[in-house]
Amino acid sequence: MFRLRCVNSCLRRLLHGRTVNRDQVMGQLQVCSVEDEVLDVVGKNKAKLTVKHVGSAVEMLWRFQKGKPQMLRTVELVKNHPQFLTLRVLAENKIALMDDVMLVDMLYSFLRLNVDHHDSLIQQLVSEAWQRIDRFSMTSLSKFAICLGDQQLQHSPLMGHITSIVAQKLSSINDARHLTTLMISISSLVSPRLRDALISRAYCLLDTMDPSYYNNLRRVVQFLRHVKYSHHPMLEKCNKLLLPSIPSMNPENISMIMGLYQSLQFNNCDFRLAVKQRLTELIEPSTEPFSFTKLFVTLAPMANPEIRERLENAAFVLAGDLNAQQALAIAEALEEIHCRNFGLINKIASVIQRNLHIYKPIEVAKITQVLFLLHYHNPELFTKLRNILVKFLHRNFVPNEVIMLTRVLSMLPCTRLEEGVISRVEAVVNQCSLNYLNTISFAIAKWVRNDSSNRHNTPSKYVHLLQTLNHCGQKRLQTADRLDIVLEDLKYISGDWFDEMLLEQTTITLQRMMDQIHWTNVPELAFFLSRTHNLCPPLMDHIANVAIKDIDKIHHSAIYATLLPFSHLNYDPPRAEEFYDVCIRRITPHISSFEPHLLVHLAYTLVVADCFPEELVREIFSIDFLGKLDAQLEILPDSLNLRTRLRLMQLNRAMCLECPEFQIPWFHEHYCQQLQNTGNFSVSPMQQKIHRILGEVLGGINCVRVAVVTPYFYTIGFECILDKNLQPLPYSEPSTLQISDKGKVHWGTSTLANIRDELPPGAQRYC
Repeated sequence: MFRLRCVNSCLRRLLHGRTVNRDQVMGQLQVCSVEDEVLDVVGKNKAKLTVKHVGSAVEMLWRFQKGKPQMLRTVELVKNHPQFLTLRVLAENKIALMDDVMLVDMLYSFLRLNVDHHDSLIQQLVSEAWQRIDRFSMTSLSKFAICLGDQQLQHSPLMGHITSIVAQKLSSINDARHLTTLMISISSLVSPRLRDALISRAYCLLDTMDPSYYNNLRRVVQFLRHVKYSHHPMLEKCNKLLLPSIPSMNPENISMIMGLYQSLQFNNCDFRLAVKQRLTELIEPSTEPFSFTKLFVTLAPMANPEIRERLENAAFVLAGDLNAQQALAIAEALEEIHCRNFGLINKIASVIQRNLHIYKPIEVAKITQVLFLLHYHNPELFTKLRNILVKFLHRNFVPNEVIMLTRVLSMLPCTRLEEGVISRVEAVVNQCSLNYLNTISFAIAKWVRNDSSNRHNTPSKYVHLLQTLNHCGQKRLQTADRLDIVLEDLKYISGDWFDEMLLEQTTITLQRMMDQIHWTNVPELAFFLSRTHNLCPPLMDHIANVAIKDIDKIHHSAIYATLLPFSHLNYDPPRAEEFYDVCIRRITPHISSFEPHLLVHLAYTLVVADCFPEELVREIFSIDFLGKLDAQLEILPDSLNLRTRLRLMQLNRAMCLECPEFQIPWFHEHYCQQLQNTGNFSVSPMQQKIHRILGEVLGGINCVRVAVVTPYFYTIGFECILDKNLQPLPYSEPSTLQISDKGKVHWGTSTLANIRDELPPGAQRYC
């Protein structure tokens, strides 16, 4: 018995000693607070390190880095530490001992610590993970997918395998974080069917997640951007869930989400107003260049003059601390807001000039364009930029880069164009989309205007290139077989070359694909017809028929684009009344969810088509709506702001004249007077000539009025008054006309001052 107790005591001491020894290593790791301490433990205990120790050490190194701001991370110092190589070797030797979770975590951490993608450690980890991939949990699978993306393996067979697993197990994925991460990773490989299934699953899971985890929502929007699909119900749901989180977001997250919204052409008034308020609060605290750049780029385009001045002052102070990319981002924002703060522009330009050797070809093109549009005066810098662009162009073979470099080069004044530029463009023309071909046509037009070598005849090099463009454009349209691809190609195209050379063939191609028109592409096709002023009855009749059949499937916000060509081109399809009725019924339940400016434009489109839906009209002219519209106008781009104000005035006028029973007051008198005073109703040279001729016929220039403004500010070309004997009556005495010293009439719009208001008995106005 005594001997057994002794043996038992010895065994306990032996096991306890081993436990203490093992715990000592882990304990040393756990008390480490910086990377050097972790690596020192690795160096002192490398013979004792188990796979668990190696995993903990690698995880801690990345955790310490992740906890620091981006600008303060020391990844390169960690990577170059002598014991980091030891850790890598140990990790590679113990891959077979790692469980699935540790294997993927190890790969993830080493990639975050900038271990080269082609390093044998990374290659071995990826190979081992591939062999185990079918048994991975969704947590490990989503993390592994991120690792493949980090290695630019989005289109690899391995990512295809992950896509297949996701498709098979989609219904069992119950974690929004796992699903949204996988959606981003496999976005380049999903079919339309899997895309829709992923969106549907994500839509359900978003209801079960904590809205404060807004990265899940951001990833859903990012997925939609990757697959180029503006799924409005999903965007609206994400936006609704994101709104409460805006007060806690930093400029980086806000900037990222705003960029995604813009690329998907999704605009939400409540979101933008909340973002404006949040970023305005952060102007003073944002003294770090990275955060301030994100804040400036996002806030400046929707800020009022007072906030813009604060932003510009802060940018001037921080300009010297900006890096190359931050200076370019600030410069692009300054161009977007048409900044004329030349002190700030000069300071940002000096930072850019100091870093010119760092920029990539596309970035140099952006710099050149921005500085040119900002009217920056530095001929030496522009000469240098032009030389850099030409050098980049001569050695570039990527079509989108060649086209952008070419377009920007054409903006710069140049008496003669290098032959190498033309030859490089010709080399990529056959690979270009219609949009790229159109861009080249703009460049050629500018070169022809600027080329001093032949003022009377277009040089043959340009003629040949234009002929090549025409041939490639025609061929691309004639061989196209998918409507959605054609519409994507046509989305931003415009200009004389397209209208003259390709519009007819485009119409033929679209008619050939008429059987592919369905509710998903009707708004986009209709908007193209409106934008190009292309009246094509067969296409428009088919659009109307599809809309009538599937109106409930078309998102209510897309009804505006669907209606636009019919109203804009004054065309009624055979089932016009039914078409407008179903469109009005589709939007009526959703009136309160429309963006204010879009609702105004939609109502105007219906009014032009002689449709006056009372519920829509009363909503627009309610006090609450007009207040919301005023708030939105403050954050809209200037051009859209002006267009929306004009449409509201025209809508107000139409209601007063066409529907007096609605009792909508006329409240645009002051606005119209302001428009008139700004000279927007100027008289054209042709009108001046016609005015003189009519004056000669009627017995005096004071017997005719030009550009007559009515009480509701319609503008009428010409007006005269004839008495009961059909003899012209003067509007005023000749002496009251504005005549210069040289006897020339001062042309301007007619006002009601000094002009007879009442007609004599029997007299009539003629327009």
